[in-house]
Amino acid sequence: MLTDSLGDLVVFVAVAREKNFTRAAAYLGVSPSAVSQTIRGLEERLGVRLLTRTTRSVTRTEAGEKLLQEISPLLDQIENHLGALADYRQRPSGTVRITADEFAARQVIWPRLKTVFDEFPEITVELITDYGLTDIVAERFDAGVRLGGIIDADMVAVPIGPPMRMVTVASPDYLERYGAPTQPEDLTGHRCINLRLPSHGGLYPWEFTRDGSEFRVRVKGPLIMNSVMQILDASLAGIGLAQLPNELVQAHLTQQALSEVLGAWSESFPGYHLYYPTRRQQTAAFKVVLEALRHRPGKLNLD
Repeated sequence: MLTDSLGDLVVFVAVAREKNFTRAAAYLGVSPSAVSQTIRGLEERLGVRLLTRTTRSVTRTEAGEKLLQEISPLLDQIENHLGALADYRQRPSGTVRITADEFAARQVIWPRLKTVFDEFPEITVELITDYGLTDIVAERFDAGVRLGGIIDADMVAVPIGPPMRMVTVASPDYLERYGAPTQPEDLTGHRCINLRLPSHGGLYPWEFTRDGSEFRVRVKGPLIMNSVMQILDASLAGIGLAQLPNELVQAHLTQQALSEVLGAWSESFPGYHLYYPTRRQQTAAFKVVLEALRHRPGKLNLD
């Protein structure tokens, strides 16, 4: 009875989290019909409805929500303990799930993961790019990567990149046509390329720092995008001013395809950190990935 119930509870948690039978089945590696049959059997044995199904959605009932909140952490602990048994194998193996924004994934994480794959072929890294502030515990990630200033206090935070600067740039063509701003307040009269982040909802304000004082400017322009890579392409095309990480635009500044403006208002701030829960037992595979990503001052970290 207990063995059957544990298996059924794993299926229930998958469906409750995904809110979709097909996605839960894909995650579990079984058919949707098998998932549906398991949930029906579990509800019949418990004598209570756990999920409400319609043709378009699956929602948790009050009883289903309570069950999910109570058993989900326990099942996660079991999975973590089983994963930690990899420490007793000769070579680390298993999957490490990480969420990061696009720039961090491309410029900071990926260059250093290549050595992990060469040395530890049994390790799989699932790298999900997301600009939202993902709840890594609820979404079952092993770790997240974010800038140092926006990490919850109950997480372990390990630096994986050097301090960063956000620089304001424009193409020579744009500056020839519209001129260059001499102070941040001038941006209100310029064409700027805005970034919309899901974690903020609205448009991300441009941030400036000088002599320890911080302030923000809300800019306007002909283009709104949700990717810094897209914004880089648009700024190179002369669409408008953009505010981007220095490491992303440095090569274009060197080649004079872009020019920096308002440099006196651009100071460095804490760079990217890998963060993970304090109470989660880490597997051997995670420790390998962590050491590969850890920032060591004085050593080149970005390719």
